[in-house]
Amino acid sequence: MKAVIQRVKHASVTVEGEKFSYIQQGLLILLGVSINDTKEDVDWLSKKIANLRIFNDANGVMNQSLLAVDGEAIVVSQFTLQASTKKGNRPSYLNAARPEKAIPLYEAFVEQFEKDMGKKVGTGEFGADMKVELLNDGPVTIIIDTENKI
Repeated sequence: MKAVIQRVKHASVTVEGEKFSYIQQGLLILLGVSINDTKEDVDWLSKKIANLRIFNDANGVMNQSLLAVDGEAIVVSQFTLQASTKKGNRPSYLNAARPEKAIPLYEAFVEQFEKDMGKKVGTGEFGADMKVELLNDGPVTIIIDTENKI
């Protein structure tokens, strides 16, 4: 499972011209599910992101988590994070999980992240053509791959 985590001042997801999700200060999380991912990856990644200390403290040092700042989050499924670009110029998505596996793991991540955060989080709509807008704060962008968790 790969996540691109962006610290944002605000972010939104629009589907078919309608605002689907909107947040103020928090995290926009783009999530790519691979063919090898499991519920263990979901649990580990959710806790890691909820506790990731990338928000400024009173001294301007990135020392606070999303939990500590009571921030909001949007989680958007993005299979293209699993792209391989080793051969040629057309990305291969063979490592991306098929919808029958990806949807339950995406939904499990959202559910676990809500538990870890103690609040609802925004989402996109799996498989939809989404428009994602954000104001990256910093900019701060972190990439986490559960294949590298050990």
